[in-house]
Amino acid sequence: MTTMSQSPERIALTSNLSISRLVCGLWQVADMEKNGEIIDPETGADALQAYAQAGFDSFDMADHYGSAEVITGRLLSRYPDARNRPAAFTKWCPEPGPMTRDVVRRGVEERLQRLAVDKIDLLQFHWWTFEHPAWLDALHEMQRMREEGLIEALGLTNFDAAHLAVALADGIEIATNQVSFSLVDRRAAGALSDLCARSGVKLLAYGTLSGGFLSEKWIGKPEPTEISDWSRSKYKRFIDTAGGWAAFQGILGAADRIAKKHGVSISNVASRWVLEHEAVAATIIGARLGESEHRDDNLKVFSFALDGEDHALLDDAFAATSPIPGDCGDEYRKPPFLTASGDLSHHLDAIPSIYTAKSVPGRPDRLRVSSGSVWEPIAGYSRAVRIGNRILVSGTTATHGTDRCVAPGNPGAQATYILDKIAASISALGGSMDDVIRTRVYLRDANQWEPVSRAHGRVFSKVLPANTLIEAGNLIGEYEVEIEAEAVCD
Repeated sequence: MTTMSQSPERIALTSNLSISRLVCGLWQVADMEKNGEIIDPETGADALQAYAQAGFDSFDMADHYGSAEVITGRLLSRYPDARNRPAAFTKWCPEPGPMTRDVVRRGVEERLQRLAVDKIDLLQFHWWTFEHPAWLDALHEMQRMREEGLIEALGLTNFDAAHLAVALADGIEIATNQVSFSLVDRRAAGALSDLCARSGVKLLAYGTLSGGFLSEKWIGKPEPTEISDWSRSKYKRFIDTAGGWAAFQGILGAADRIAKKHGVSISNVASRWVLEHEAVAATIIGARLGESEHRDDNLKVFSFALDGEDHALLDDAFAATSPIPGDCGDEYRKPPFLTASGDLSHHLDAIPSIYTAKSVPGRPDRLRVSSGSVWEPIAGYSRAVRIGNRILVSGTTATHGTDRCVAPGNPGAQATYILDKIAASISALGGSMDDVIRTRVYLRDANQWEPVSRAHGRVFSKVLPANTLIEAGNLIGEYEVEIEAEAVCD
């Protein structure tokens, strides 16, 4: 017999930050305000307070969720004792560019001002393209602000396992990573969960109900052809990529059988499946202020557990689907773009490259780029050179800025950073990583071949260039690996 919880389970992210395992997501504030009608902050705070009083006292928002931060700030102001107030998470999602101390502090201080607090409980960071390395500058400055007491915990959003590993190896203390995770999108159960098990980072899962598609009302229904809701249109793209409507109906049918067995809803089953993953701290459920509130039903998530029979049913349904390609967050950075607005290539193409291609005097068929490394002018070389349709990239190390070694002692993380740097070099010269025909990898220690090779494989698993891996012995400084590349453009 199951018993009904009176409030959501809780979990500690830090010694000072305990959160509900069902977090109220405020992304729908932006949708409600899209016609220019701003929600009255006090009225919005009243709606949030009803959630908080029912135990749903953790709220997730972002700098671009309309007035969500302001509304939450009004709610927090009603709790004079900061120890008893609801938890407020927000995100900073800047456009890639130089992340100087002033730029980062202005971004964080705006979050503090809009929330009207002295300390942000959890500040989460999103970055559009890892070819621009300033994301590390931003995180290091945010870590300094955390040490100053302006931020309780640092989080990431839509980071894949490889780049979360780079951040951790470079000394950033990360508490959470917010990613898509559902019965349809199971990417987070792989490499990301493995890294979380090793590092202690926790996942905040969104999209768990697939924009409302994981519910009884879609069982046996024909595939929708027109979707006006931005969230649902986004998750329909996930369904299409995972094998289409028929495969999705298989997942829905299995979840329905499990729901009937336990006397709960399909959405409860979907949330429970995600919450039972050890890496997951909480799932994020949409809070449409004053509308469609399902607090009592959501609490049923904690009234049952999935057993072996339940998992077998779901695994059989999963077997008829296609895995969502790539890792978490890839949907924002590469095809297929599984976002509300669809193809983001125009946005990504508009982001300025970190490098600038320059013509070679007296050589009209040549271009070159410099990465700003202190070694390039000393030794007299370019980061990359284009000759006709060929691009040759020099041996590249994990050097950030002029001379800082990224992730000392971690060859896998260094390889990830290096490949981003190579991608940026090739992109600045008009090519892409798809054009790469040869790579050479030089290792300090041949015993470290596997993490470096896995980093190489994540980037080139479809391109499959010619490759050579060599133990080079004692590389200069704290570098564990050096990589060079050659590309031929169409």
